[in-house]
This record gives sequence, structure tokens and C-alpha cells, in this order.
Amino acid sequence: MFGKKSLMALLLAAALWFTAVLPADANVTISSPSVILIESSTGQVIYELNSTERRSPASITKIMTLLLTFEALDAGKISLEDEVVTSEHASSMGGSQVYLAAGEVQTLDTMIKCIAVSSGNDASVAVAEHIAGSEEAFVELMNERAAELGMADTRFEDCCGLTDSDGHYTSAKDVAIMSRELTTKHPDIFNYTTIWMEDIIHETRQGSVRFTLNSTNKLLKQYQWTTGLKTGSTDKAKYCFSATASKDGIDLIAVVMGAPDYKARFQDAQTLLAYGFGVCDIYVDANEDELPQVAVEGGVSERVAVEYQGEFRYLDVKGSDLSLVEKVLELPEKVQAPIEEGSEAGRAKYFLNGEEIGSVPIVFAESMEKAVYLDYLRKIFSLFLLKCEA
Repeated sequence: MFGKKSLMALLLAAALWFTAVLPADANVTISSPSVILIESSTGQVIYELNSTERRSPASITKIMTLLLTFEALDAGKISLEDEVVTSEHASSMGGSQVYLAAGEVQTLDTMIKCIAVSSGNDASVAVAEHIAGSEEAFVELMNERAAELGMADTRFEDCCGLTDSDGHYTSAKDVAIMSRELTTKHPDIFNYTTIWMEDIIHETRQGSVRFTLNSTNKLLKQYQWTTGLKTGSTDKAKYCFSATASKDGIDLIAVVMGAPDYKARFQDAQTLLAYGFGVCDIYVDANEDELPQVAVEGGVSERVAVEYQGEFRYLDVKGSDLSLVEKVLELPEKVQAPIEEGSEAGRAKYFLNGEEIGSVPIVFAESMEKAVYLDYLRKIFSLFLLKCEA
């Protein structure tokens, strides 16, 4: 038999658990002062609290460092096989580090592991110098990229987050923005952020030394759908975390800033992720069906091909029956030449319970010039030949 106090404690614990993971209209119980939860593919906000408040980010700064690194890889400016030399400056970094010696050479691939797994400040600076020539030049690129992404509440002063300066800040919303950009555009990052433990070899003048990288993301062992992404902590920032997770085709990003202690940041992130997976359902139309061609007036051809600009995704947090989603094509009966490939021809609109929930452009799949006199002569001649054959 449970005593009255024991029963009340169990009921309270159950209420808190259900608050964290079930109803869409429930309050989310967290201890951090600034958080946000978004669905990654759509960018839709599911939950937020003081998400634009400017705060010290600590090592989640490195998300931008990793983003610029992967963008440089995609642009062909660097490669994973590049040999990255650790400078005196990089080697002198304090805080979280992997103890790279001045003059030590590691591949870029290894350096990314050092950043993503063990949050190495020394590795971050070494990579920044490799890409931009100096940490200062790299920080300029970080701030430029932040502005391009619309990160209105962000300013970086270093590439690793070690500084506690008032001039180095971001917000939970901005962290979610750069986390989404990194993970959706460069999913290879998960090859690194899902590593729990891995050895690297320090090659220095003193010889070869094995060093074990240990993930700072304890959620990898605590929450089975975790895929990343980055932790951070300083006295000023307290405990920060940008957590990514994937379950049943839904990808979530939970950003926690200013958590009061080490455990709270992981608990808050897990609470947010569990809540998100509990309320989210996603509708996806790959838009692979073939579309009818559109009649052309005054063109070199009589019809033009069209195609969807891309897939359609809709995130529902209201418990709607997504099997009731309807797609309606809006295409003109006839268009006038000239036609430019990629320009909008119409739209595919989606409706749920009579309300429009979104649309996808339908674009011309080819360009078409306006017909001239010779084109009309060719058409007349072609018709003449067809009649003769008949």
C-alpha cells in the first residue's frame, strides 16, 4: 500500500512526465531560461522560451565553425585529406582541448572529429587558420555567414566560444538556425556527431601517443534517437546544448541555453525532444507524379513541359488526420512564348479540412523562344507533308 505522501509523489512524477512528452497543449517543464524546439526539414517552431534573448554560447559557437568547414569542403577549397598544422596560437588554447602540440599535423578529417566529438578548442583554431589564414579572418567569415542566415542576435569574437566577452553572444533561435543549416545541408556531420569514443594518434617530436576522444554529448547514451550536435559550458554561459534527434522520419533540433547545471541541459533537451516527437506528425509529398504539358501560344513548339520545384512537407502538431490532405494543381490552359526555364508556371496547393496548408511552385522544365516567320513556314510545311502522306 502507498502512503498518501508516496501516492502524491508518484502522481506528481507522472504529471511531469506526461507534461514533457504527450499533449500538444501542455506546458513543457524545463529549468533552462532560454530554449527553442524546431522541426528541421520545415524549420517550424514547436516550442520556445525567451528564444531571442542574447546569451553567451560557450562551445556551441563551434557549430558555425563546423558549418563554414563543411561549406569550404563542398566548394572544393579544402578536402578531408588536407594536412592541418597546429600553430603556437592554436596549441595555446585552454579549456576543452585535445592537446595538440605546436607543429603537430593532423588530417582535416581528424580535426573535425576533435571538434565535433571532444569540443577541442585547439582543433577549432587550427581548422580556422587552415581555412582563412588566421582566426581573426575566420571570425569575420563567421559573422558574415551569421548575417546571411538572418541570425540577428549573434556576434562572434572567436571560433571556439572560449571567450567570455560581452561582445560574443548568440540566442537559442540563432543557434537553431545555424544548426539547421549545418545538419540539413551537410548531413555528413552526423558521421562525426554520433561518435561516442574514438582514438586518434598524436604524432610529435616526442613520438606517437594514442589519445581517446570522448563525446561531450551524453545524450548519445541516454536517448536512443540522438544524432548530435554540440555542447558548451563556461562560468558565464552556464550549460548550453544544441541537440538533434531523428525518429520515424521526423528530425528535431532542441537548443538549451543557460541551464543551471550539467545534468539539467541534457534533461531539458530530452524533455523538449520527447515532447516534440509526442506531438509532431509530418506529411510529405515527393511530387514524383508526371504533370501534363501546357499549351503554348506563339512559340516554336505547341506545348511545354512543366515540373514541380520540389517536394512538399507539412508539420502538424494538432493531431490532424493527414490522410485527408488534398492536392490541387493550378496550371494555365495556355501560356505565351517566350518562356524561361525555371520560371513559375503554376502551383500545387495543399488543403486539409478545407484550409490551405501550403503550396509548391510548378515551373517550366525548358525554355522556349517566340516563333518567328521561318518557324511558321516550317509548321505549314510539316502540316502539308502530313496531309500528303495521308
